Amino acid sequence: MPQVARLNIAPVRSLGLESREEIVLGPLGVAEDRRFFVIDAGGRLVDQLIAAEMVQVAAWTDPEATLLRLTFPDGTVCEEAVRLADPIEVPVHGRVAIGHIVEGPLGDALGAFLGRPVRIVRCDRVGGTRRAHPATLVSDGSLEALGAVLGVGDVDARRFRMLIELDGGGPHEEDTWIGGRIGLGETVLRISAPVARCAMTTHDPNTGQRDFDTLHAIKAYRGQVDGKDLMFGVWGEVENPGRIRLGDEVRLLA
Repeated sequence: MPQVARLNIAPVRSLGLESREEIVLGPLGVAEDRRFFVIDAGGRLVDQLIAAEMVQVAAWTDPEATLLRLTFPDGTVCEEAVRLADPIEVPVHGRVAIGHIVEGPLGDALGAFLGRPVRIVRCDRVGGTRRAHPATLVSDGSLEALGAVLGVGDVDARRFRMLIELDGGGPHEEDTWIGGRIGLGETVLRISAPVARCAMTTHDPNTGQRDFDTLHAIKAYRGQVDGKDLMFGVWGEVENPGRIRLGDEVRLLA
């Protein structure tokens, strides 16, 4: 059965992924995942589709989101205790994120790198805007199938920003689990649906620059759902929370 090859979180939405040897997955996801996001001077979301170079900045936070560290490509580090200022509500892709603006130099440092004034917001709740789908999974077999269509061989899974990457799976083997339950580490996940993909998957996960037309390739060999959605990977709902580690094997459950 497939095994966990990589575990990814993004403490700040659209910044570089942080890979971990283990995660603690709760009903709303990993506590540190997507706890922060970025807005412009007008209070609008800034993500990788607007500022592609965001992905070049690494971020780290603790489970309580009381400390935030940004590491820039030149090695410069900005780390500060999280000090909250005004409350704010921000539309985020059809949902509303409720949080507080983070005071201090973190936003200024990120804005200087991006070449635009930005502010960082901490979501008030674990999971941010998430109301369901706290886990995402994709297998190496699916990535190999996509790479074959693209004619590039290896496709870096990080462009899909999945929480759980699996090795040892057949092409889209994870799709066969939809409607069922799997055990992974200490957790039990109900695999609920495929994940609809966006243009962010066309970006190099190291630079943020557009390189592969993943969406066209997915459409070419997988088609569309409801005439619009391009599916790749699956959602997981947490029935039993717990710890997942690298090397944990998928267990199919009744």
